[in-house]
Amino acid sequence: MEKKISLEDYVPELAYAYCDQLHKTYKFDFFLSRPRNTRLGDFTIKPGFVPRITVNRNLNPYNFLITYLHEVAHCVVYTQTKNRLRKRVAPHGVEWKREFGILLAPVMNEQIFPEDILIPLLKYAKNPKASTSGDQILYNAIKKYDDQSLNANKVALVHLMEGSNFVFHNRQFVRGTLRRTRVLCTDKISQRRYTIPAHALVEAC
Repeated sequence: MEKKISLEDYVPELAYAYCDQLHKTYKFDFFLSRPRNTRLGDFTIKPGFVPRITVNRNLNPYNFLITYLHEVAHCVVYTQTKNRLRKRVAPHGVEWKREFGILLAPVMNEQIFPEDILIPLLKYAKNPKASTSGDQILYNAIKKYDDQSLNANKVALVHLMEGSNFVFHNRQFVRGTLRRTRVLCTDKISQRRYTIPAHALVEAC
């Protein structure tokens, strides 16, 4: 269940004022979410409703901050384009990449991020992907700061080799090819094919 709450206890201390200002500037509802296997956060908008951002409550502070800014970038793009007569922008297209890079810039320093995250983050920010799991060096650096008691036996699907067996939502699959942000997988029992988010946490077997 989602819970509306302050950011203060979830992002690095020196990033809180900046994150709070973005919240006030772009006037979105913010909620913590229960841990989700298929996403770290999301941005949603419905006609007549305030834009809404959610972030999984179990993320470490560095992952939480990056995910929060990722979703705020979606909100910025929406705010800038909602009243324009133009084609719908791609979710992680050039507009989002630009705004995400701009939002990351004020926090990309050693006062907020440890060096082992900051170095790959600086590179990632030049052309950000739809998920940090698409950048293995950055992903591995961020995961080092997780509570190791959580998801101890799980790994991001994108980091399994093609042909590997894994369990997801109590079903056994075979990992197939990567298709941008999702992986084509085969259910071992039914032999039906499904696409699963690349950063979904799965149990290798």
